[in-house]
Amino acid sequence: MAGQSSAAIARTGNNPFLRFVAALSTLAGWCSAAMIVSAVAITCQMIFIRFVLNGSTIWQTEAVIYLAIGATLVGLPYVQRLRGHVNVDLVPLALSKRLRFALAVFTLSLSIIMVSIMLWYSYEFWHLTWERNWRSDTVWGVRLWIPYLALPFGFALFLLQLVADMVAMLLGIEKPFGLEDV
Repeated sequence: MAGQSSAAIARTGNNPFLRFVAALSTLAGWCSAAMIVSAVAITCQMIFIRFVLNGSTIWQTEAVIYLAIGATLVGLPYVQRLRGHVNVDLVPLALSKRLRFALAVFTLSLSIIMVSIMLWYSYEFWHLTWERNWRSDTVWGVRLWIPYLALPFGFALFLLQLVADMVAMLLGIEKPFGLEDV
């Protein structure tokens, strides 16, 4: 590996906005973990009913799918806060301090724009399911606005964490790409 990132977790300093966003992202991470644990428990219950009691299941498969997707979306800001997304630092390592900063601003700005677009369309989609009271075409017939709420909620929290990362970098609390100057 060319270099090691020194940023294991997003720094907040004493900035109240950054600390608030960090707390929200951490809470989202705990909620995401709870969804995964719930999905595993429901899967175990479903296996017990199907193969031990030889019964049929109605809602379990659908619930596990919604929980897994919701955990992925709600967990986005926490993973971003921990710097757990894929990061290729070959180009930033080769750049000077000023160019590294410019590249970080560019990539964060592009990420903020893309996540904003995803937030807009996910909210629009969620609102459509709410407005038309759509239900799943299964026996359970869950109101789809409930699991689809994870879309705008997850993207909104992810956008907030990206904005916090930009603020931290612009204020000098966080180094571009978490790389110390060589």
